[in-house]
Amino acid sequence: MRPAVLAVIPARLDSKRFVGKVLYPYCGKPLLFYVWREVQQARNIDRLVVATDSKQVCRVAQSFGAEVIVTSSRHKTGSDRVAEVAERIGGGIIVNIQADNFGLRRAVLERVIEQMKQDRAVRFATLACRVKGDEELFDPNLVKVVLSEKDEALWFSRFPVPYLQGVKNSSRAAQFRFYGHIGVYFFRRAALRAFAMWKRSPLEKAESLEQLRILENGGRIRVFKTTIEPVSVDRPDDVKKLSALYG
Repeated sequence: MRPAVLAVIPARLDSKRFVGKVLYPYCGKPLLFYVWREVQQARNIDRLVVATDSKQVCRVAQSFGAEVIVTSSRHKTGSDRVAEVAERIGGGIIVNIQADNFGLRRAVLERVIEQMKQDRAVRFATLACRVKGDEELFDPNLVKVVLSEKDEALWFSRFPVPYLQGVKNSSRAAQFRFYGHIGVYFFRRAALRAFAMWKRSPLEKAESLEQLRILENGGRIRVFKTTIEPVSVDRPDDVKKLSALYG
C-alpha cells in the first residue's frame, strides 16, 4: 500500500565539511538517530525511511530501528535521492528532512502537512525562522530566504539578502526581518518528479542550494514561518551546541 505521506531522511556519509557526520556519536547514539526519532513521532506521516548509498549508514540506521532504502550513489542533492525513493514506494506528499536538522519538532511537520492536504495549490513548501542577530545573518551555513507578501520564496542565498542601504551603526538583523531557511522540503509527488527531471541549474550550482532549481524553473515555494530554532551541525565544533537540546 502506497503511503499518503512519505517522509525521507537522505543521509550520506561523505559530507564535505564534516565527514561521517550522520554517524558521529553523541550521548551513545549516532547523530542521525536524533533526527529520525523526532520525525518518527509525527502522527500524520505514514512511512518514514532513511535513504542512503552507504552500507555503513544502512547498517547503523537499521540497528536503531529505522527503515532504510539503499539508493544510487549518483545523486548530487538530497531531494534527488528522495525522488528515487518516492518513485519506488510512492507517496502523495513527500517530506525531505535534512539529516542535520536537530531540534526539529514534529508539530511543525504536522502543521505543514495538514495545510498541504487542505490547499492543493501548494506544490512545493519549506520552513523558515527569524534570524536573531548579525552573527547568524553573516553565517554562510545559515541560508537566508527572501519572502513575498504571500510568504512565497523569492530567493535563497548564503549571503545576507536583501542588501540594506543606509544602515545605521547597529545590528542589521534589528533593522529588517531577515529569515533563515530550515532544511525541510515538502513536495507533491508530481512536483518532486518534475524537480528530479530538471537539470541542475546554474544558480543552484553557484550557491550549492537545490531549492534554487525550483525557482529557476518557475516553481513557487510556499514558506511556512516557525519559531523553532533547529541546530545545524556543519562542523565538528558544532556538536557542542546539541547540549541545549539533548543534555
